[in-house]
Amino acid sequence: MEGQMINALYLGAAMLFILALGGLSSNENARRGNLYGMLGMALAILATLLSPGVDRYEVIAVCMALGAVIGFVLARRVKMTQMPQLVAILHSLVGLAAVSVGYATFLDAETQFSGSEKVIHDIEIYVGVLIGALTFSGSVIAFGKLSALIPSKPLLLPWRHGLNALLLLLAVYYGIRFVAAASPEQALLPLLVMTAVALIFGVHMVIAIGGADMPVVISMLNSYSGWAAAATGFMLSNDLLIVTGALVGSSGAILSYIMCRAMNRNFLSVISGGFGSGAKAGASSTSAEQGEVISTTVDEVAQMLKQAEKVMIVPGYGMAMAQAQREVSEVTRLLMAKGVHVAFAIHPVAGRMPGHMNVLLAEAKVPYDIVFEMEEVNDDFPNVDVTLVIGANDTVNPAALEDPGSPISGMPVLEVWNSKTAVVLKRSMATGYAGVENPLFYKDNTRMLFGDAKGNMDELVRALA
Repeated sequence: MEGQMINALYLGAAMLFILALGGLSSNENARRGNLYGMLGMALAILATLLSPGVDRYEVIAVCMALGAVIGFVLARRVKMTQMPQLVAILHSLVGLAAVSVGYATFLDAETQFSGSEKVIHDIEIYVGVLIGALTFSGSVIAFGKLSALIPSKPLLLPWRHGLNALLLLLAVYYGIRFVAAASPEQALLPLLVMTAVALIFGVHMVIAIGGADMPVVISMLNSYSGWAAAATGFMLSNDLLIVTGALVGSSGAILSYIMCRAMNRNFLSVISGGFGSGAKAGASSTSAEQGEVISTTVDEVAQMLKQAEKVMIVPGYGMAMAQAQREVSEVTRLLMAKGVHVAFAIHPVAGRMPGHMNVLLAEAKVPYDIVFEMEEVNDDFPNVDVTLVIGANDTVNPAALEDPGSPISGMPVLEVWNSKTAVVLKRSMATGYAGVENPLFYKDNTRMLFGDAKGNMDELVRALA
């Protein structure tokens, strides 16, 4: 009877996790999706605590209390602009957990298998540790890049593809030795060597990826963490972990594919080395050769917006860094009250993780029905009177379409230069995260509004009001 109740709880948790993913697929249902996920996790924890063989509840209680406190503090302190870094470091913890469970299962003297069962069990341990170690080190490097602790520019070592191939062959070779070992003592060395190889592989894979590809890296590591959780489920014979890990792994893989399509990139080319790895032959000319920029003032922008019939707002990571989303929302409200048609255009890789801009705008209470994806509005720019580009850079760079030698050549971008006037809010003329010069700033119909985005948008609110 107890086993049936636990299975029922696991089944309910799995169904809630599926509903959570479905809810998170749209802005309107995201809150409900989060609620389903929390309820599912509560059921999963309850089922685990009721499982046979689970004892030492005092230790479990202390660990859960410690984790709850850390989670609460992080949730209160971490800003929305730091969410990509938080997601990356949480992925690393999933990988570390998979490695820990793998070694604990391997060292468990009470676990005895023979024949084909032993082979399968050893493969589960090996794959779980391999994916977990790769996820851990790769996520730590992603955290470092997103936090600017490590330069966003890709580190491209000579013969890097050969190095990746060598690391893969080493992992396979030591996997064969691990499974064929006659005793745990003989199997320990191959497992340790493979763990080191996987850690090196994770570091090398992510450190070779450029800044503009970091959203793909986040979704890719999300997928890896899911497969690591699934491998942990196999090691522990836990059906819920297998199902949940497979859900996270497959959804992360699909998201990575969507991100690559949005950037006109091949997934293998992303993990081989990202954007911003240096200009090719015929790359964009220097700023001095492109001409002069035309700067503007808040009052001039306010007059443009008052006279406009249609305004498009393109947010980017600069808006997030300045925490200007509430001021942007207020400008939107004032313009709509004056009868101006306002819409938001979101590039699939705006910010440093998928959906980053959508979350910020939802937090600032921007209506969902005026927020559109790139493919929905890119053809509308010729009919737009004023486009406000707030902190976006790489996702509005015309070099992606006009310069075959640019490192971001072929990447679909928001074609803001086709609007009658494009106003770009930036602190300076510095390049974006991909390190690529942006010819948009020098076009005749572009106006540059320099300064802090939050301060400028706050002045714009007063000017419009």
